[in-house]
Order: sequence, then structure tokens, then C-alpha cells
Amino acid sequence: MTFSGDFTYESRPVRVVFRPGAAVSATPGEAEHLGLRRLLVVCGSRGEAVARAVAEALGDSCAGLHAEARMHVPVEDADRAVAVAREAGADGVVAVGGGSSIGLGKAIALRTGLPLIAVPSTYSGSEMTPVWGLTEGGSKRTGRDPKVQPRSVVYDPELTLSLPVPLTVTSGVNALAHAVEALYAPDTSPLIALMAEEGVRAMTEALPRLAGDPADVEARGQALYAAWLCGSCLGSTTMGLHHKLCHALGGTYGLPHAETHTVVLPYALAYNAPEIPGALTVLKRALGTDDPPHALWELAGRLGAPRSLAALGLQETDLAEAAVQVAGQPYANPRPVTVDGVRAVLEAAFQGRRP
Repeated sequence: MTFSGDFTYESRPVRVVFRPGAAVSATPGEAEHLGLRRLLVVCGSRGEAVARAVAEALGDSCAGLHAEARMHVPVEDADRAVAVAREAGADGVVAVGGGSSIGLGKAIALRTGLPLIAVPSTYSGSEMTPVWGLTEGGSKRTGRDPKVQPRSVVYDPELTLSLPVPLTVTSGVNALAHAVEALYAPDTSPLIALMAEEGVRAMTEALPRLAGDPADVEARGQALYAAWLCGSCLGSTTMGLHHKLCHALGGTYGLPHAETHTVVLPYALAYNAPEIPGALTVLKRALGTDDPPHALWELAGRLGAPRSLAALGLQETDLAEAAVQVAGQPYANPRPVTVDGVRAVLEAAFQGRRP
């Protein structure tokens, strides 16, 4: 990417601890560093065992464990979690798990202003952003607020060892989507380009290794490092067509988050490709290919990930309505977003054909 001397870059105050075993060994120290003494630990049902271990490590500083995080953060779940935090007299929140857990922690932080510590167990990258999302009445709202940016992030590669291979792959491609879209965002910068290129390179190198050997702690660490970089890119830039499509498909049609990102990414990139030569140059280098949309589509297929919206349960009759919904929202995107354009992207992604 050629250097542009016209940009704004804002870095956010966050401490990162990165080491195997850190979830249990480092989280209490991070709480102490922030001066927190009554922490509510939140998680989903799948990550409850790990969250319980973190809660036990916090000892007397743990004000309770709330294991009710769900995908896309339904607003009623957020209401209940806020009430639990207030009843417990919590002075901070520790979110342990994937994007759903961190999303619930953010919802509490948004409403209460309580500081958040994130202990991610997937590659969602949400821990590196001030972006929150809530689903109400079948539609997902997102926003940005510095209050929801975790103050401390504890990366523990061992936490991701139990992540099944299919979820490892889709969670990793979800992270790639953050970096890809940041490269052509209106508020991108040379720093974003550096982080995005390294994030894409590191993740696309780690995922095939993990598909072959899910217990490879070094590759797990590399994927987590890549997710950190990709999440940082998303945290500093404006989202475009790809993320808007995924939010609509998830919030309105209930499609699973990471899988939807995995399916949509090559098609959204192909749609924008004519307008983003600089971003494509970076991706060609990072992926070692002349055709980034095809390389991302091929990677997902090679690693056994879903490649069509039909496979995720979307109905063909939903495509027209989804296209109108996505085209009707105002947001920055390098190529003009029209109903017909979005419909074409959705139809290709529905069928899963080569982008």
C-alpha cells in the first residue's frame, strides 16, 4: 500500500497479557492492577468450566458467575445481566469466552460504566474493539462507545485448545474479515495496513496447521495473536458492506455469527474489488496469491468450513428482503451499495459458487 500522509489514527488504552495459562494466573493480577475488588464473571454455557476456574482464581474478588451469554446478545439477556451486576454490587466485569460472552460483558459496561476485563477463548477479536451489538425484535443494532472497550485483555492460547476444528476455522476467518474490511475503510491508515497484513498472514498460516493438529499450542498462540491484530483493525475503523450483511443475516435470520462471516467474506471482497486496488495489493502479499477473494473461498473449502448461506439455513425467499434491508442502511463502502448489488452478492453467497 503506498504511503498516504493524510489520516487519523486513535489508539485505545488497553493492557494485554499474552501467555499460556494466563486465564487463571494473570486475571487476578489484572483485576488488582485496575483496583477492582468485586468482579462479576460472565460466560456462555459452553465456557462455564473455564469461567469457573477464573472465578475461583479471583477468590474473594469474585462477586458471582453469570453463565447466560447467547449469540447476538438479545436485549433481554443484557437487561438481566445488568440487574445481576447491580445486585452483586460489582465494581467490574470479567468476560470469559467467545464473542457472545464478551458481547454480554460489553452490554453491562455500556449501561453501567463498569470496567471490563476480557479473557477470549475464540478468535472473534471483539475484545479489541469499542463496538457493541444488541439484538431486539429481530434486528441487530451496533454502536461504538469507549466504555465497552475492555481495559485489560488476557490472551491464553491454552483456552483455545478445546475449540473444535470447525469453530476454530470459522472463528479464524471471522477475524480475517475484520482485517480485510479495515484495509478499505474510509478511516484506514498505514498502521492499520501493517496490522491487517500481518494479521491475515499469521491467521491463514495458523489455520491449516490447526486443522491438521488442533492441539498445537504454538499454532493456537499464533491464531490468537492474529485475532488480536485483526480485532485491533476493526476497533480503529468503520465497518462496510461485509459487516452490515453479516449483522443483518445474524440479527434478522438468526444465522450463526462466525460461519456467516466465513461464507460472506469472499463475495463482499469480490464486490468491492474493482474500487480497492491498494487493499488488494496488501492482501495479495499476505495471502501469496493474485486472486484474494478466490484464495479466501478456497481456504474455507479446504478446511471444511461452510461455503454457502443455504448450508447455514437461509431460505432463498429471504434474499430479496435481506438485500433491501442491507442496502437501506447508510454506511461507508468503497463501491456504491445498491439493492441489486447486494442481491447479487447474497445470491452468489447463497449458492456458494466461486466468487
